[in-house]
Amino acid sequence: MKDINDIMPKISGLKWGALTNVSPTNAKLKELNKLLPHDHKWHTVIESPGAVDVDGVTIRRKTSQSMT
Repeated sequence: MKDINDIMPKISGLKWGALTNVSPTNAKLKELNKLLPHDHKWHTVIESPGAVDVDGVTIRRKTSQSMT
């Protein structure tokens, strides 16, 4: 299986790129800007109701009420 960085186009000045399964919003882009490293590479972001999968690593979503 090929790496996503071999398939996706090379863009000059790219901080990071994300191939997602949902359309991005401004809030989502700000969240991804904090989350993803600025390594000039493409990342896969797959969202589900309870978690987000970034490059094969699952990040579970929690609310502030569920943490108490």
